[in-house]
Amino acid sequence: MRTLYHPSLNEMNLSTVLYALSDQIRLDIVKSLDENGEESCSAMEIPIPNSTLSHHYKVLRESGVTRTRLEGTQRLISLRYDDLNSRFPGVLPAVLQGLKNKKSPKSNA
Repeated sequence: MRTLYHPSLNEMNLSTVLYALSDQIRLDIVKSLDENGEESCSAMEIPIPNSTLSHHYKVLRESGVTRTRLEGTQRLISLRYDDLNSRFPGVLPAVLQGLKNKKSPKSNA
C-alpha cells in the first residue's frame, strides 16, 4: 500500500497553504470538514468528477491543510487545525470566518 505524504509542521509553507485555500472547491471541502469534522472522501457531496476531487484532496493534504487517515478501504479526511494554527496563527480561523460571512448567491436576490 502506498504511503500518503503529509508535510511535517516545519515543512509547511505559507504560500503553499494559501495556494491550497485559493480554490473554491477546496474551500468547500475545508468548510465541510470544519462543520462536520472528519469525513470519508465519499461522504462529501461535491458535484465534480472523482478524479478532479482526488486532485483537490491531494493539494490540501500535501500543503498541510488536511490529514488523510486510511481505515480499511476508506480514506478519512480531517483538518490539521491545530498544526496550521501553530505554524501560521490565525490564518485558518480567518479563512473559516470569511467562509461563514460569505453571502450565498441566493441571499442577494
